[in-house]
Amino acid sequence: MKHIIILGDGMADLPVERLGGKTLLQYAHKPMMDHLAREGRTGRLVTVPEGFPPGSEVANTAILGYDLEKVYEGRGPLEAASIGYEMLPDDFAIRCNIITLEDGKIITHNGGNLQTSDARVLIDYLNETLAKPINERERQRLGKDCPEDFERVKFICGIQYRHLLVIRGGSKLIICSPPHDHPGEEWRSLLVEPVGCQLCCDSVAAHPTALTPAATADLINELILKSQELLPQHPYNLAKATKGERQANSIWPWSGGYRPSMETLQQLYPQVKTGSVISAVDLIQGIGKYAGLDIVKVPGATGLADTNYEGKAAAAIKALQEQDFVFVHVEASDEAGHDGDLDLKLKTIEYLDQRLIRPIYEATLTMDEPVCIAVLPDHLTPVEQRIHVGQPVPFLIWHRGIESDDVQQYDEVSCVSGSYGLLRLQQFMQTLMSI
Repeated sequence: MKHIIILGDGMADLPVERLGGKTLLQYAHKPMMDHLAREGRTGRLVTVPEGFPPGSEVANTAILGYDLEKVYEGRGPLEAASIGYEMLPDDFAIRCNIITLEDGKIITHNGGNLQTSDARVLIDYLNETLAKPINERERQRLGKDCPEDFERVKFICGIQYRHLLVIRGGSKLIICSPPHDHPGEEWRSLLVEPVGCQLCCDSVAAHPTALTPAATADLINELILKSQELLPQHPYNLAKATKGERQANSIWPWSGGYRPSMETLQQLYPQVKTGSVISAVDLIQGIGKYAGLDIVKVPGATGLADTNYEGKAAAAIKALQEQDFVFVHVEASDEAGHDGDLDLKLKTIEYLDQRLIRPIYEATLTMDEPVCIAVLPDHLTPVEQRIHVGQPVPFLIWHRGIESDDVQQYDEVSCVSGSYGLLRLQQFMQTLMSI
C-alpha cells in the first residue's frame, strides 16, 4: 500500500453567519472530498499539543508523526533547511516576515502580497543596511573565542514575504508574536520580550559568543525599528505609496530556534522507504527535508489561490508511481483566511477539490499498487478571526476496499461522527501507516 496525504492549510473554519451558520467546508461545492468521505472513513484530529502555538510548523510536524516535545525548534530552522542555509552550531534562525504597518497597526502579515522578485531586492537592501559583523567592543570582550569571520546578523531571502533572520549566538528564550495572529493591532505592544534570568547566565557561560535573552530581544527590536525607517524610503515602497498601495514597510521576526534533531520518516515508519513533499512554502519543504523526503518544486506554485493546482497534482501522481509516500501541501486557504476573504477561501477549497484531489484520485484507480489517500487541514484559519485556531480538524482516509462509516460528507460537523473518533497528534500517522 502506498500513501498520500493531501493537506489544505487552514482549510477548516468556524460557522459563518453569512453562510447560514455553516462552515466553509459545509457550504463549499466539493463533490470529490464528499465522495471520499462517503466511500471511506473519517474522524477528527488534534494537531496542536497543549502549550504549543497553533502554527503550521507545529501542526504539520505532528501530522507527520513527530513528537513536538522532542523535535520542536520553531519555524526558523525548518525554513533554513528549505532555503538551503546550513546552520552553524551557534546559529539562531528566526522566521522574518516583511509586513505592512499603517497608523501604528499591523495591517497584513504578507507585505501586501509581496512577490519573491521584489522581496529579494528588499532583503539585499536590508543586508546592506542592517546586517552587521560583531562590533569591536564585543570582539575584544570575547578575545580568542571570537572567530575572525564572526557575523552577528544576516538576512536570507526566502519566498514572497517569508524570509529568514540569522543571529549568531542568539537566544531562543524570547517571546515573539506571529504577525498573522494580530491583524489590526498596535505593533509596539507586540515587540520581542526576553524569558528567564538564570537561563540567561547559563547560556552565556556555556557559549562565549552567545547573547542573553534580553540582549537578543533588544537586538531584534532594534532591527525592527530600523527597518521601519529604511524600508519606506526604498524605491519599491515609494512607488507603492505613489499608487496608494500597501507598502512592505517593516520586518517582523518570530518563531526562532536552533537546528533540530529529527529522525527521518524512514526511521520512524518502515513502511516509508521513499517519499516526496510537494509545497510552495519554505516551512513545509524544510520539514520534509528533515523528514528525509525529496523536495519537489512545481513551476507556478505560489502559495496563494493562483497556485498551479494541476502542476501539483501531476507531480504527486508521478511521485506515487515511483515512491511509497507523498505529502502534498496547499497554502491557499490559509492565506485567504488570514486576509478575511470569504469568497476567495471558498474558491480555494473548491479548487483543491476539483483541480488537485480529483485528478490524483482518478489516477490512483489505474495504478497497479493500491494507494491510500488522506485529506485534512493542519488547523483552522477562520475568515472572521483571521488567525490560527488550534481546535481539532476533520480528516478522511480512503483506499480501495476500505469499509466505510456512516459519514456522508466531509466537514467539521459531519466528521464528529466518523468511525476513527478523535485522534491525537502522532496517532494519525500511526493509523495511516497501519493501512
